[in-house]
Amino acid sequence: MVERILDAGRAVLLDRGYEGASTNRVAEAAGISPGSLYQYFPDKDAVLAEVLDRYVDGLEARIARAFLDTLDAPGAPESVRRTLVALLDAFGEHPGLLRVLVEQLPRDGADRRTRFARRIDELAATALRARPGAAGGRPVGAVAWIVVRTVEHVTISYVLEAPPVDRDEIVDELTALVVGYLDGRGPEPVSPAR
Repeated sequence: MVERILDAGRAVLLDRGYEGASTNRVAEAAGISPGSLYQYFPDKDAVLAEVLDRYVDGLEARIARAFLDTLDAPGAPESVRRTLVALLDAFGEHPGLLRVLVEQLPRDGADRRTRFARRIDELAATALRARPGAAGGRPVGAVAWIVVRTVEHVTISYVLEAPPVDRDEIVDELTALVVGYLDGRGPEPVSPAR
């Protein structure tokens, strides 16, 4: 029954969005009474939180695996490219759930998305420290944060916006951007005049 309710919750979430979902709609989609739904979940938020938690669990596992698979040569063009392709594959599998996660749920610095991004920041910083010169002499923590957020924004935006640009072109350009920045070919930092 729980799986049936969660499947219905997912369908309602995708159809109506977070605000448009209700326990009545989820119960109707599951083919049960609202009272039956309440035997398993106390409210709409509990149903949708479980739907999104399961989605995020799978997404995090795929992203972490993709990132860890390339730690042997962080910053190498082929490793960066493999990671970007894996990210686009993961984000593109369920764009509707991704849209709800990104556009309808707040990001407050303590939420799950932020915590996961920080774990990837730490992995990226560790990988950069292990590769001499990988940050081009820049502060490794800052470089890791910028790369992770840039890649996150571009890949998620590509999936959600579906621009009229070939996916391979996006991967090629983002690979060039990341590799160039990591190799120190990016612009020199500008410090304010003192």
